Amino acid sequence: MSSKPAGLKPEAISDIIQMALSDHVPFATIKAEYGLSEKEVQALMRRELKAGSYRAWRKRVHAFGTRREQYK
Repeated sequence: MSSKPAGLKPEAISDIIQMALSDHVPFATIKAEYGLSEKEVQALMRRELKAGSYRAWRKRVHAFGTRREQYK
């Protein structure tokens, strides 16, 4: 894995990744729990996931569009 964001333990990074991959956890929840904005979560996911996995995740997030606010 690449360098971790300041102040985040590997367990927290793992939790954030699991939350971000879930279609039922909104970015607002990640922000409230870990203080990371949507852009920061995207950067973390880009660093931590394989390139293909990251692209598939972004495609799914983008496909959700405005529905993501309701479901994620």
